[in-house]
Amino acid sequence: MITWVLYDIENDRARNRVAKRCKQAGLYRVQYSVFLGTLDAHEKDVLELQLKDEINTEVDKVYIFPMSKAELKDTVLLGQAFDKKMVTDEVLALFF
Repeated sequence: MITWVLYDIENDRARNRVAKRCKQAGLYRVQYSVFLGTLDAHEKDVLELQLKDEINTEVDKVYIFPMSKAELKDTVLLGQAFDKKMVTDEVLALFF
């Protein structure tokens, strides 16, 4: 399942730990606070638990959006949708 993770985290250390967890889960950074990749249901649940442990639930925000490949194909990308220094061929392959 295609999975987006988006976050807004105040604390620098927590934000770095969340980014590290996303990378360890096999997600690819497409913007500074946005990751994209393929996770099965178990991997998504594990990541959710890990991220919950890293953040301050009183102030931080984390969104985990699963979507099908068909839904991803309907996603509209405008302008410089991805930071080309961050995105990988695997992410581009999800769109095209």
